[in-house]
Amino acid sequence: FPSEQLSSLASLAEPPEALLPCRAPQHRRPSEAAQGVGLAAFPTGPGRPLRAMGSPAVELGFAEEAVDPWRLRREHFPSKVGGRPAWLGESGLPGPSALRCGVCGQPCAFLLQLYAPLPDRPDAFHRGLFLFACRQPACYRHAGPGPGSLRVFRNQLPRKNDIYSYEPPPEEPPLEEVPGATVQLKCGAKLCKVCGCLGPKVCSKCHKAYYCSKDHQVRDWKAGHKASCAQSDQIETAIPDHKFLFTEYEIVIEPEEMESSSVGEKDQKDLDKNKDPTCVASPYEAVEALDENMLEAMAKHETEEDKIFQKFKERTSLEPEQIIRYCRDGEGPIWISGETIPLETDIPNCACGAKRVFEFQVMPQLLNHLKVDSLGESIDWGTVAIYTCADNCNLGNQYTEEFIWKQDISSSV
Repeated sequence: FPSEQLSSLASLAEPPEALLPCRAPQHRRPSEAAQGVGLAAFPTGPGRPLRAMGSPAVELGFAEEAVDPWRLRREHFPSKVGGRPAWLGESGLPGPSALRCGVCGQPCAFLLQLYAPLPDRPDAFHRGLFLFACRQPACYRHAGPGPGSLRVFRNQLPRKNDIYSYEPPPEEPPLEEVPGATVQLKCGAKLCKVCGCLGPKVCSKCHKAYYCSKDHQVRDWKAGHKASCAQSDQIETAIPDHKFLFTEYEIVIEPEEMESSSVGEKDQKDLDKNKDPTCVASPYEAVEALDENMLEAMAKHETEEDKIFQKFKERTSLEPEQIIRYCRDGEGPIWISGETIPLETDIPNCACGAKRVFEFQVMPQLLNHLKVDSLGESIDWGTVAIYTCADNCNLGNQYTEEFIWKQDISSSV
């Protein structure tokens, strides 16, 4: 991963001096009004569900350390980054073959999930989107449609179902301490001890530990299962750090707020000063004005690529820490480059025959939280756009794979 691209991506987390200053960082906790009531009250914690389809507003997601880790458990319908997936439905989970990287064939790691219900659809009162990513940097070299290193799945349930209460989850922490990792669903399905995905394979010696693949069984054996295999009472409670999962964060959702004016107080004073004929510029100010004129002349010759990248930076400068932009079937993604922007014909229809629409995009700022930088090649993207079925088809409450378009930052920026 070239150092110049690293610096370009890192710069997105800080607004350039020429742009409007970022608002002071604040601990994002939506008010009761923002959380909503009734149908919109799932979940009831600090996060809140994303808007329904067709809303023109863009909502932003921010990664924060979970103040109450118990809120990230599946019964609280979380939006989160990393850790193990908090599965929504229990039937039709994507199997090991569906979660293998299309490039290297290794198991993908859970990257993030969004709770995005559609209250006007009884069959999608609960709805989640699950994104998985390969941990091998070399698998991210290609941009465009579904590179295989990233996979996304959609799942939904009606309000009345066999898994969750009809009423919102309680706001109080559980009275009893809950194990940190779930290795079995309520339906009895076993989950991989390493990644938390479906685990059809079992240790042939203890018959207690389950895995999604031989790769993860070997990883767990080296991480301590070799010693604990004979101690069957420790198998399900002692989960070592396998150095495979991404760091876990809560995703807090806020509506995007656009500045009403693009001219700051200092800029306005400078404009007024330039309009005042009585103002005589000092030699230093004259040189400064000359520099500004030169910069303006240079700006006129900027390429289309520069304009697209600058638009991306300006749009994100007010909230430079955003990791998610959500706007289902409304405003499309903001692209970071003029290269590999998909045409409508590049987005394949859903398996049900309906068109797919843009739902959300993952921003490059998420890379800062994943701790995947290295001196050599690193996991990287400019932005990742997710397209889902416009009809939000329901194939028997199964996990339906949707479409991903990956765009890289241009080498000319």
